[in-house]
Amino acid sequence: MPVRVRDVMTRRLVTVQADDPVDLAARRMLRAGFSALPVVRGVDRLVGIVSLVDVLRHQEDGAPAGATVGSIMTTDVLTMSPATSAAVVAHRLRTYGELRVMPIVERGLLVGVVTRSDLLRGPREQPGLLSRLFGRTTLPDPVPARMPRERRPDARTVGEVMTSTDLVVVRPTTPCSQAVELLLTRRFSLLPVVEDDGGLVGVVSEADLLRDPLDGSRSGPPRTVGAAMTRSPTVVRPDTPLAEARHLVVDRGFRVLPVTRGRRLVGMLSRSDLV
Repeated sequence: MPVRVRDVMTRRLVTVQADDPVDLAARRMLRAGFSALPVVRGVDRLVGIVSLVDVLRHQEDGAPAGATVGSIMTTDVLTMSPATSAAVVAHRLRTYGELRVMPIVERGLLVGVVTRSDLLRGPREQPGLLSRLFGRTTLPDPVPARMPRERRPDARTVGEVMTSTDLVVVRPTTPCSQAVELLLTRRFSLLPVVEDDGGLVGVVSEADLLRDPLDGSRSGPPRTVGAAMTRSPTVVRPDTPLAEARHLVVDRGFRVLPVTRGRRLVGMLSRSDLV
């Protein structure tokens, strides 16, 4: 029996109202560790999606006083129904790299969302995509999202705001199943891939590990991170100006950027570090 969206979707939703202040949406995303939130009016009638990139663009425009979520959100939102095959959603999320959250709507009302993490984890009641890819059916519960650090208002370089301690990395020889577990339990969207000397050789993301069931490929899924990772990723340096890093995040759509000194990984910069 095919897995349906209703089998994997997240039902406990975090949303914002269209007339909420932009600052409220930003705080809610940062505290929950989300990159985007559904926007509703009234009782769960979906009217848009707001992301951290929308917030960053708003800040670059001078953060006009009194701005509401409705003034910065994306209104042309792709949705699916609970009866849709999970394979169709996986195809959409895999094909459209910027799309990471799929709202699920029934009779005009928001009833859930599906993320790449939901698809990698699969339904708890039956073997899902995770078990089909890697032979596992359960994972530990995710750790709570860490509270965002207060960004220094006078910060000017990446090195002043990046995360530089307790970095979670994988090796090219790390099994993909282990990388999936790290992404899901630590609530990351991307992991840096380093050699034994700390040199960065790539990154591996949810999109790299989420196989597209509709691509027609007969080849099996990759078994190691080295076979799945994106090589020669875009990086920034500790002395890179924040304005340049914001350009990469806002205009080129990066969620996380490795920070290197030479070829050695020294930190990670995320969207939340810039808000």
